[in-house]
Amino acid sequence: MKLLTADRAKLGFIGLGNMGSRIAQRLLDHGYVLVAYDINPAKAVAVAGKRGFAARNIRELATTVDVVLSCLTNDEATRSVYTGAEGIFAAARPGTVVLEMSTISPETSRELHSLGARRGIEVLDVAISGSTPAAEQGTVTLLAGGNRELFRAAKPIFQAIAKQYFLLGDSGSGTAMKLVVNTLLGVGMQAIAEAVALGEKSGLDRERLLEVLSKTAVIAPAHVGKLARAAVNDYSPQFPLGLMNKDFDLILKAAAKEHVSMPATEAAFYVNSEELAGNNHDKDFSAVLRRMEEVAGIELTPSHTVIG
Repeated sequence: MKLLTADRAKLGFIGLGNMGSRIAQRLLDHGYVLVAYDINPAKAVAVAGKRGFAARNIRELATTVDVVLSCLTNDEATRSVYTGAEGIFAAARPGTVVLEMSTISPETSRELHSLGARRGIEVLDVAISGSTPAAEQGTVTLLAGGNRELFRAAKPIFQAIAKQYFLLGDSGSGTAMKLVVNTLLGVGMQAIAEAVALGEKSGLDRERLLEVLSKTAVIAPAHVGKLARAAVNDYSPQFPLGLMNKDFDLILKAAAKEHVSMPATEAAFYVNSEELAGNNHDKDFSAVLRRMEEVAGIELTPSHTVIG
């Protein structure tokens, strides 16, 4: 299989939300011709700009590109794009390549791979690990599952959007690894929230506590920026609370299927769900820190203005 370089491959991108729009823009910036589609046509028009165009529907996109990329919210949305009479698999010609980048269950990834194979379409699950700023800067990590030769051919695309990329194994391995990664992301944030609440109740100055904690070896790079934003109670979404909630659900369903006990993850999911139930869909998943402060009875001072 030939390398999918900008002079050889015309790309289609479906799902232009916070992550998808940034990844699509990087592909345009690296010289790829891009056909964009989103359920909100204005998003597709905005991304397409001068070097691409907005498709009117999925069928139009599927019949005009060599490679389809998608970044969608959940399993249901992903299935709706690929299956059915108006989906990618019904319209795309044999030989089309699919790089499916949504965080979905490994079972759905394997299902899409199987359905695509019946139509002569190779599907690689390529889960994204990283925040929206990382997507904008091209520093995300990609976690892939599927055909090794397709993974090799797709490297020019990966190099345009990511700092590093790994093939984990057969179809579904990329999304399985994403669930592993997001387990640590979500549970780690909950642990930080509890630790910060303990520190504040013990009399530590909140801003100093967060500053020093961020400089210790126990805080993962993905959480460092969250502490700086929490210092000013900025919980505007980089990774929305609702998406973390969806991922927790996927993680625990996968654990139940494999008979793996995950008590810490269950507890983190409970707190995340409580915060989400408070009509906080527009907040970052790090808002659980504020919830633990509230549970501990810690009041905001005038300098701690809540943002987002």
